[in-house]
Amino acid sequence: MFDQFRDKFRLDDEKWNRYINYFNKMKVPAKTVLLNEGEISKKLFFIEKGCIRVCFNHDGKDITSQFFFEESVVASIESFRKNIPSPTTLETIEPTTLWWIQKDDLNQMLEEIKEIPYLRDMFIDKIFERTFNYMKYFISSIKYTPQ
Repeated sequence: MFDQFRDKFRLDDEKWNRYINYFNKMKVPAKTVLLNEGEISKKLFFIEKGCIRVCFNHDGKDITSQFFFEESVVASIESFRKNIPSPTTLETIEPTTLWWIQKDDLNQMLEEIKEIPYLRDMFIDKIFERTFNYMKYFISSIKYTPQ
């Protein structure tokens, strides 16, 4: 999976191998909970194959707020960044192959790539893609009626 990124990100072999080793591969069946609502997110996931849904409990009712598919980065971003309880649950909806990275490893990697602006910016853009999508959804729900 990382071969496709190696061409985009020009790093020396030592750094490249170290960064790849921060990621852990896991294959999980459908209905695997990766993060429960109320837990603090310590992992960021990259979906190689499969699908993850983000949901929350509202008065005892399970509400799905978003789906993530292959080549998406997924986490409870606010929880992950601020060390606060997650407002959502992350759950696979089909057999899924994931790569995950611990928060401390990601922070170390981001600290080191500060010196490579294009790499840092591409990585951060991928992480915040979800936030951008939510903003579009939020604005459209205010601007437009369901009709």
